Amino acid sequence: MPAAVLSNDAEEFLSWLTVERGRAELTIRAYRRDLAAYEATLAAKGTTLAEASPADIEDHLASLRSSGHGPASVARAQSVVRGLHQFLLEEDRATGDPSAEVDGTRLPSRLPKALSEEEVARLISTLQATDPRSRRDRALVELLYGTGARISEAVGLDLSDLAGGDGLIRLYGKGSKERIVPVGAMCAAALAAWLCDLGRGAMAPARWRRRGDSEAVFLNQRGGRLSRQGAFAIVAGRAREAGISRPVSPHALRHSCATHMLAHGADIRVVQELLGHVSISTTQLYTKVSAEHLRSAYEAAHPRARRPPAGRG
Repeated sequence: MPAAVLSNDAEEFLSWLTVERGRAELTIRAYRRDLAAYEATLAAKGTTLAEASPADIEDHLASLRSSGHGPASVARAQSVVRGLHQFLLEEDRATGDPSAEVDGTRLPSRLPKALSEEEVARLISTLQATDPRSRRDRALVELLYGTGARISEAVGLDLSDLAGGDGLIRLYGKGSKERIVPVGAMCAAALAAWLCDLGRGAMAPARWRRRGDSEAVFLNQRGGRLSRQGAFAIVAGRAREAGISRPVSPHALRHSCATHMLAHGADIRVVQELLGHVSISTTQLYTKVSAEHLRSAYEAAHPRARRPPAGRG
């Protein structure tokens, strides 16, 4: 779809986010849609960014809610509108910030839904490396769970990112931020089984169709770089084959990695670094999951943790 046409002020704000803040391309696209909708609302009311009032912003957010946008979408739209007005104020393009007087959109607290350790073990155990496809799928699942990589980071891996031979791999996260993460023994073994002639070598085409595919770690059935959608389908399908009734996404494996590490005593800042979280508050979501695990284990093990039966003092 063609890019939305924005005002010069909005375009410069997006350029600043890209260059100065390192925002990812997909994030900028979402922000562009949000700002296009906001400027359309202002235009329909016969006003401009410079003339916008808190009431204009509140009306815009209300229209998003009434048209079926969820709380997360509305919160993102409000955030980018606030960022735009703050940018204009700091750049002396405006005399005030109308967004400062608008209350923030409240989001429901959502804890990550991690798999149990037994479910992860069952998922992986069903992936016997007997053919190239199974070798690839096992390596993908082991990588997502073993490193906590985002799905975009996994499918974006190149062979050169694994070339160190020192038990470390390079991932490129949001905004192309690079981080180095360790690879455990099981993940390393699965990658080796996939990257040999019986795995990736058997799936590689005689002639590469697109530039960059020859460097891709994970390939699809046609010999091209595996896509996000393809990786999602692999994880979801393999989870169903393992008898896991609820939907399982690549992100669930990332959640599981963090939750299980914290449950086993990992330092929260180590998990923050591993997952590439900018703010530790994001990582702290997983401590709530681990706290629930801790309470259930405590109540099951401690003799005085549970309420006595009725009628007993």
